[in-house]
Amino acid sequence: MGYGRKITGGKYKFFRKKKKFQNQPVQRKVKLRTTRKKTIRGIGGNKRTVLLSAEYANIIDKNNKAKKAKILNVIETPADRFLARQNILVKSAIIETELGKARITNRPSQEGQVNAILL
Repeated sequence: MGYGRKITGGKYKFFRKKKKFQNQPVQRKVKLRTTRKKTIRGIGGNKRTVLLSAEYANIIDKNNKAKKAKILNVIETPADRFLARQNILVKSAIIETELGKARITNRPSQEGQVNAILL
């Protein structure tokens, strides 16, 4: 018998279609360009700011002081080496900034900013 069929050969019917919250979210890739943000509606009508592209990062140095620095390049991405080639900012990516090399510590596509720690 085929997949999705009863032992008699009849089809199983789906009892309902998917609800909106069960759909897969749209993949947002934060590129290294001039900063662009977007406000989207979340569950319950909550508003959330997401990042589409970024130019600057909030960098924490060895003395726990935060500074804003321009991102020059994405050096490597442990998750996927092709993301580094396309200059896409993801968590744990190593970026080159004006202050030196830094590792991204947050998820820029969901938080609306880029936070990093100086290496």
